[in-house]
Amino acid sequence: MSKILVTGANGFIGSNLVKRLVEDGHSVRSMVRQTSDLKFLSGLDTKLCYGDINDTESLKDAMKGVEKVFHVAGLAADYGPFSLFEKVNFQGTKNVAQTACREGVLKLIYVSTVAFHGFGKTNMDEESPIADNLIPYAKTKYMAEQWLWEFDKETKMNITAIRPGNVFGINDRTFMSKYLDAMIAGKFSEINKGRSKTCPVFSDNLIDIIIKVGDDDKANGNAFIATDGLDIDWHTFNNKLADALGINLPKTSIPYSIAYTIAKLYYGIHKTLGIKSEPFLTPYRINNGGKDYHFSIKKLHDFFDYQPRVDIDTAIKKTVQWYKAKN
Repeated sequence: MSKILVTGANGFIGSNLVKRLVEDGHSVRSMVRQTSDLKFLSGLDTKLCYGDINDTESLKDAMKGVEKVFHVAGLAADYGPFSLFEKVNFQGTKNVAQTACREGVLKLIYVSTVAFHGFGKTNMDEESPIADNLIPYAKTKYMAEQWLWEFDKETKMNITAIRPGNVFGINDRTFMSKYLDAMIAGKFSEINKGRSKTCPVFSDNLIDIIIKVGDDDKANGNAFIATDGLDIDWHTFNNKLADALGINLPKTSIPYSIAYTIAKLYYGIHKTLGIKSEPFLTPYRINNGGKDYHFSIKKLHDFFDYQPRVDIDTAIKKTVQWYKAKN
């Protein structure tokens, strides 16, 4: 079994990855900050390595004797100063890759994003163009991935990247918890009646993909879009959530143009006044819900004959069970 380091191990994706790696018998180190909430790692047989991806000494200590690094840590938000995203997502990734190379790590698996491909299209793939006017999160994740491919040319360490879609599932406190809270409270509205296509990926399926590319040498030097490969719109997805919750889906719908105008206003006021808290609405969120945001997983299938292990109905049932259990 491998000696593995997971950065961002206490978060949504990181904690699910650590759990699976431990269950598979690997020796797992979990890199977390001193201030991290560790409840998702509670009871797992993993060694905690306190540090920061912008502290190369802490990275060096965490990587001694490690064979693989799963770089999950990052700043995922749709509001905030570019300099902060650049520090965490771009410079932090450079620090992880360079330190891993110096410490003799054999493989780096980078968790990237589909967000830099943008909105308004269906069946996008790994070669689809990069969108204009990216938010700082998407732009810095793209910058980091492009830097990694250049670094790949000069290092013996193998590198691969995963670009997840809209991840949901167990331990999802950033998206799903708030989403279901709003749905239950009736403070919920679809955009354009939920007709836009979306790109969900259940956490268990995403972990399957991350581990697969980490294990298979065919993945080296490649990026892979990771979704559940569904042809599904938001209304269908929302109805499945409401059914699992045992409630009726709120029927409120807002036209995209109105929702986008309101979001731009909220965002602009926050930015102008220098308000640090996230605005209630952002253009990114409205685009995610009001424009097609859909991807092909043909490359995953062609390389690994991949099919999602957990179907959408089971995934939503498991997610809602977790949500109810934590409330």
